Amino acid sequence: MNDAFEKLARALDLLPGAFPKTESGSELQILKKIFSPEEAHVAGNMSGTSETVDIIAERAGQPEAEAETVLRSMARRGIIWAAKKDGARNYRLAPFIVGIWEEQWETMDHDLAHLCEHYFMEGGIAGIMRPSPAVNRVVPAQQAIKTEIIMPYDDIKALLMQAKRFGLRDCICRKQQDLVDKRKCDFPLSVCLNFTTAEGPARPHDISREEALKIIDQAEEIGLVHTVNNVVKGVFYVCNCCGCCCGILRGITEFGVENSVAKANYYAVVDEDLCTVCGICEDRCQVGACSVGDMAVIDLAKCIGCGICVTGCPGEAIRLELRPDAEIIHPPENPREWEEQRLRHRGLLK
Repeated sequence: MNDAFEKLARALDLLPGAFPKTESGSELQILKKIFSPEEAHVAGNMSGTSETVDIIAERAGQPEAEAETVLRSMARRGIIWAAKKDGARNYRLAPFIVGIWEEQWETMDHDLAHLCEHYFMEGGIAGIMRPSPAVNRVVPAQQAIKTEIIMPYDDIKALLMQAKRFGLRDCICRKQQDLVDKRKCDFPLSVCLNFTTAEGPARPHDISREEALKIIDQAEEIGLVHTVNNVVKGVFYVCNCCGCCCGILRGITEFGVENSVAKANYYAVVDEDLCTVCGICEDRCQVGACSVGDMAVIDLAKCIGCGICVTGCPGEAIRLELRPDAEIIHPPENPREWEEQRLRHRGLLK
């Protein structure tokens, strides 16, 4: 049985997102909680390329009907991805992050939460977050940025206005931290948005566009950081993150991975004449970039350009400015480009 899970773990680690092996083998225990042995066998014969059932079945040494039953079951639970291409259903292996991990938001239990925490502490988060391009990128708080300097791909409200369907989920990171009794914040659970431009039937947990826009505003008001998948085109979710629970921001705050998230192309500036040294910016900053002594100070090496200090400042003493042209890093154009860049950086693509 272990062979199937070991093969699946290797297949996941060959994806752009990575799923690094640990000394204790905690990654195998996680997979055993999520996949049945039959599912692990089929999934271990998949890759990051979309393929039809007959190809996967042949590789797995199974009849097509049997393999398709397993594939459909996994696709319904979101632990593999399915899509129709040329009239045929295709399947590909979903990455651990963003993918399998997030799909546990309704099924996460005490055992899985502790297994994942052990994996993260043993190097799993660092191994996933260290390669570039980063998995997620920061989008500035919309209330903190002037229209004339915002990049088109940073205008999250414009993206939501183009979408047709919206879903609201619990934050898997806060849920997991609750279960391991490590949560240090009181931020709400139901703040993670997904959206699509595709029409379709109503889904569980669907919300309206107006409700989605309200979630964005509420997140900025209470001090959460918007992060999205690190591409220009193909953004399909918004996470609203805190530095104590979010695996991506914990990469910075806890695991020493400075590039764990792609920073926004903006930085915070303090107007000393307006600063009242109230300390709110320091309290709100999720990555420890703000400090207050005689004056509020922004550590630009740590600043991720989220604008949460701006939206919380009662004296309007902080603003976001666009980084100089030489410092601006544009995200990969689309998910395919992101995957290719990531595989090259990891030495898996020439």
